[in-house]
Amino acid sequence: MSMYGRDPWGGPLEIHAADSATDDDRSRNLQDFDRAALSRNLDETQQSWLLGPTEQKKKKYVDLGCIIVSRKIFKWTVISILAAAFLAGFITMIVKLAPRHKHHKPPPDNYTVALRKALMFFNAQKSGKLPKHNNVSWRGNSCLQDGKSDDSTMFKNLVGGYYDAGDAIKFNFPQSFALTMLSWSVIEYSAKYEAAGELNHVKDIIKWGTDYLLKTFNNSADTIDRIAAQVGKGDTSGGTEPNDHYCWVRPEDIDYDRPVTECSSCSDLAADMAAALASASIVFKDNKAYSQKLSHGARTLFKFSRDQRGRYSVGNDAETFYNSTGYWDEFIWGAAWLYYATGNSSYLQLATTPGIARHAGAFWGGPDYGVLSWDNKLTGAQVLLSRMRLFLSPGYPYEEILMSFHNQTSIIMCSYLPIFTSFNRTKGGLIQLNHGRPQPLQYVVNAAFLATLFSDYLAAADTPGWYCGPNFYSTDVLRKFAETQIDYILGKNPRKMSYVVGYGNHYPKRVHHRGASIPKNKVKYNCKGGWKWRDSSKANPNTIVGAMVAGPDKHDGFHDVRSNYNYTEPTLAGNAGLVAALVALSGDRDVGVDKNTLFSAVPPMFPTPPPPPAPWKP
Repeated sequence: MSMYGRDPWGGPLEIHAADSATDDDRSRNLQDFDRAALSRNLDETQQSWLLGPTEQKKKKYVDLGCIIVSRKIFKWTVISILAAAFLAGFITMIVKLAPRHKHHKPPPDNYTVALRKALMFFNAQKSGKLPKHNNVSWRGNSCLQDGKSDDSTMFKNLVGGYYDAGDAIKFNFPQSFALTMLSWSVIEYSAKYEAAGELNHVKDIIKWGTDYLLKTFNNSADTIDRIAAQVGKGDTSGGTEPNDHYCWVRPEDIDYDRPVTECSSCSDLAADMAAALASASIVFKDNKAYSQKLSHGARTLFKFSRDQRGRYSVGNDAETFYNSTGYWDEFIWGAAWLYYATGNSSYLQLATTPGIARHAGAFWGGPDYGVLSWDNKLTGAQVLLSRMRLFLSPGYPYEEILMSFHNQTSIIMCSYLPIFTSFNRTKGGLIQLNHGRPQPLQYVVNAAFLATLFSDYLAAADTPGWYCGPNFYSTDVLRKFAETQIDYILGKNPRKMSYVVGYGNHYPKRVHHRGASIPKNKVKYNCKGGWKWRDSSKANPNTIVGAMVAGPDKHDGFHDVRSNYNYTEPTLAGNAGLVAALVALSGDRDVGVDKNTLFSAVPPMFPTPPPPPAPWKP
């Protein structure tokens, strides 16, 4: 019996059940297989059927799940990763164990160093209950009864603010100007204050002053009929009645009455205070409640200045010390700041009224034309309004008067240059903006600030310079002027003396200042008892860091004598201009002005165009 089956390799397979299958028979039968079938390539399964289990060969590929890679490549990849990890760990260990060399920031430039010191002067001038962080060891709480001690005034809380100079009188007129200058510098150069680490400090200084100004009138009302103009008395008539001029005592030891001077017709003072509060409202715009309080107070003061005309200093104590020559410049100054603070176009219309500008002297010049001071703010107002033309180009109806202000500003900048003869210079190079009169530095620092600021305005407007007649001058010339004047004040002068106390090694040691000249020795001197310290030839026991003294004379001479205030007395207004000039010149020159913050409340100068009409449909 036989059974036929199919050979899986292609040939017939015959099985004889009756035959015995010996090894020799099987071997012999293999030779009868189909040669063609054996010549084919066999896969692993077929080979296993034929040959049985064999030793599995090593695979050439590695299956990683998502990809299949060559085993050789995989091996070298793993080795490379391990080697890189070892090398990285070795380098990290070396770095950690190696001695570290700290990379310090480059030292601050001279202007930044001087800026930090100049701001400290305001800490030394604070009146009232001092904050814990005041950082002037020889100062303490003082004049905590201001307002209460005068029965004739309606203002019973006049504690705080700043003493004006070397005495203890609080004059609102120069104090307001100083605060406006500080606020202006913060608005334009907040990044530089931040870089110097002084932004919070200068804002604290401003707020200390504005908090006080808010006490000097009814700031919650829309209409007022009086303001407190001054606290303290500076009688120079030769009387012996105790007052802030006759007595030489520390502010902390004052026990005599301090009268309050009120005014009801003081346009200059009220508009100046309005400028201070309006500019500060921009500085504190992130504190919405306080900013609005300042802005409301500024509007109230400015309305008062317009309603009840008059000069604040007529027939009173201020006429001797801070006499105002007019109020038209304050109208422009205050209105400009109120426009920037509120965006109300009525203030811009007033600031650009040609008649007011004419009364302020904008078109007729004069020996003091172009000199910014606590008395005359016209030059500052013109620069402030020129900024609008450079950056906003408001056009009609403001273009004509703004172009005039811009041209006048250009002429003033020309007058600062040494090739022009508007102002003389000392042999040492100090410009004589007050024509050789005493106390020159307060005017010089204001000019240095305006020159640097205007050059930065031009740079921000992509304008490389300006014309003086037919000649074109680079903005670098303006900056160079400012640098030479500030460098003179900081010690590059014939006497090699720094006129900023505490800056450099050679500076005035006998500053005309009551608090700095009397030791803090727990001895309370009476009105005349302190005269021995006023008249002493010894250096002050307390260093009033950052105080810029009145300055040298027109021959570069200087007398470090305490009793001569024309050389050695510092003032709020002078130091505010110094701070503004220093911050403008400090740090990286590529960090210019902040173009936008001043315009944050200003609405678009032109109405938004309407959308295009819808497409026509038949």
